[in-house]
Amino acid sequence: MSQTVDRALSILPLLAEGPANLEQVASRLGVHKSTALRLLRTLHEHGIVYRQQDQRYRLGARLFALAQQAVESLDIREIAHPHLVALNEKCGHTVHLAVYEDDEVLYIDKVESRYPVRMYSRIGKPVAITVAAVAKLLLADLPEPERRAVAGRLDYPAYTSRSTPDATAFLQELAAVRERGWATDFGGHEESINCVGAPVRGPDGRVVAACSVSAPNVVVSSDELLALLPLLRRTADAISAEYSGISIPATVSPTKAMP
Repeated sequence: MSQTVDRALSILPLLAEGPANLEQVASRLGVHKSTALRLLRTLHEHGIVYRQQDQRYRLGARLFALAQQAVESLDIREIAHPHLVALNEKCGHTVHLAVYEDDEVLYIDKVESRYPVRMYSRIGKPVAITVAAVAKLLLADLPEPERRAVAGRLDYPAYTSRSTPDATAFLQELAAVRERGWATDFGGHEESINCVGAPVRGPDGRVVAACSVSAPNVVVSSDELLALLPLLRRTADAISAEYSGISIPATVSPTKAMP
């Protein structure tokens, strides 16, 4: 990276802390004020920084517009898929990816188990929102008033004896999920199916999706499934990093992405 570009980019984290004047920018960069002014003028011309009436500089609206455009162009399914395939190849069980949209939690990707006994979940199908691990992760990240509002308007079907019985129990479970950073469904929807899930986070740290590993209890016990949690969380972290544009050492090697 050229020194000029490097210096210009170094201005942005400084202004992210708050408005700064020319002297402060020059001091942070370790350059003469004339050099700092030249960089600021260029960034100002492109709308990346804005000069206020008090002569201090702040981040410009164009930068935020570009950031929003970049986020909107990201396809979490496309980014996640190779990581989900790699996870499936390592553990052999069904892997799901889900998002929260319009008061529903939907599966947007699925990699089938290698075992003969398989799940009947389908891409595009809503999950059992009061019991599913992915649903708990997505709803646990909502602001508290919204969590309470959602919990209050849900029905609580008794799928099994382990299903969440009511809003109070659901909110308690969401609080626990929010605290520990992962979720389970051990027979809450189907007596014979166990599931463990982990969150995928965006650049702001908010949960944008959730991935999970599911398996029938005739194939793997709940304890054996929990033993896969570190692998699942590394996968979720790798997806989060790629989605957020953060370079980290690969912990789960993705296979070739979908066309």
